[in-house]
Amino acid sequence: MSAKTGSPGGAPLRQVRRAARIEAEAHIDVVIVGAGACGLTTALMLADAGIDCVLLERDAQPSGSTALSSGFIPAPGTRTQRDHGVTDDSPARFAADIQAKAHGRAAPALVRAYAEAIGPALDALAQRHGMDWVLLDGFLYPGHSRHRMHAMAQKTGAALMAGLQAAVEAAGIPVLTQAVVQTLWFDHDDRALGVAYRRPDGVTATLGCGALVLACNGFGGNPAMVRTWLPEMAEATFGGHVGNDGSAILWGEALGARLRDLGGYQGHGSWVTPQGALMSWAVMMEGGVQINAEGRRFHDETLGYSEAAVRVLAQPGGVAWNVFDTPLLALARSFPDFCDAEAAGALRRCETAQALAACIGCDPATLQATLEGLRSTAAQPDGRRFPRGLDAPYFAVKVTGALFHTQGGLDVGTDMRVLRAVDGAALPNLLAAGGAAGGVSGDAVWGYLSGNGLLSAVAGAYLAAATAAALVRQKDMT
Repeated sequence: MSAKTGSPGGAPLRQVRRAARIEAEAHIDVVIVGAGACGLTTALMLADAGIDCVLLERDAQPSGSTALSSGFIPAPGTRTQRDHGVTDDSPARFAADIQAKAHGRAAPALVRAYAEAIGPALDALAQRHGMDWVLLDGFLYPGHSRHRMHAMAQKTGAALMAGLQAAVEAAGIPVLTQAVVQTLWFDHDDRALGVAYRRPDGVTATLGCGALVLACNGFGGNPAMVRTWLPEMAEATFGGHVGNDGSAILWGEALGARLRDLGGYQGHGSWVTPQGALMSWAVMMEGGVQINAEGRRFHDETLGYSEAAVRVLAQPGGVAWNVFDTPLLALARSFPDFCDAEAAGALRRCETAQALAACIGCDPATLQATLEGLRSTAAQPDGRRFPRGLDAPYFAVKVTGALFHTQGGLDVGTDMRVLRAVDGAALPNLLAAGGAAGGVSGDAVWGYLSGNGLLSAVAGAYLAAATAAALVRQKDMT
């Protein structure tokens, strides 16, 4: 018996099949579907616990949304944070920040679990696997009350992936690339038996397991699912990985799993166009502004870059200009993604306000009034206050709003086991983490707190590995 599901948006066929047992070429303790930050971290934590696992990755080279991101992970109470003199942060404070951004609509138990797990997870990756974290302590990202954003020294998602891949290789953990998982096998009691995956030569192989972890990300790359669940982003640029085809949700629906927060997502209001890169929102937080084609500001930029995506898309032509000055240019150039965009020709230098108006294509008088308003000590109509105005020369980068990462997915308990739709009970040995699982951003774009995506990936991986290890040991004892 099988339950098949596919996507009219072009996702490969996904199916769930039932049997009392399966004939598999091999059996391993834990199979992990997806080798992004979530899958790689799960594998490293399992290796630390002495549990054998294998990673199945659809691409020739693991990357996923992580490699396209800035690679920043928020965490309280880490050794790195303390070394930088931040001693008054805590999981409780972090959890409060998450819920404040989500207006209290994030899953409370999962918020607490992630806030408590992420610090130990980053410390474990540093101490046991050589991940040398730095703390971004020059500014606060929207919604964070403390400096807690961790990154590799290069400040890129690609560097984060490279560090995790090197650690997995050093630990001797097998990674099968170009292995497209299509079928999940379960017995009639909903216990995962294994998976079937297709290789580049078209041959399908079957792998048995004691526990199965879905770390295969969200559905932002599936146009049909985006139109259904995120209609306001149906025509937006997708800045994530094309492999985010909704596989976990499709399998979950076929299995009868419960879904959660499918309206939640990470947008980004600073997607450089036409070059296609993320520009750091740090520039906005430190005094930069977004100006539309009419020469006006149109929102409080400090509220967050996720909801800014919708604001930017609502402007004439669906674009805006990030405008800043020389001190902020120096800040922007401290981020490699911006340097790449600048090298690709995204940065415009304007010696005067009139030249900036010509660059934007707006009325010079309207723009001049906008720039003069930044020097007022009073709050702007949208509530934002500026510590200073912007001084010539002005710098401008054309941006649009983009969909980067969906935040809804399979509903999971705090042990990361997938929950049934019919009664909310946990499935015996199917786990989901990272983008495959419902996150902690609630069900709307404005609920995304900076770093929530990698928080879910790494904290979820840490918790999933602990649960999978316990399930394997329990099975070995029976």
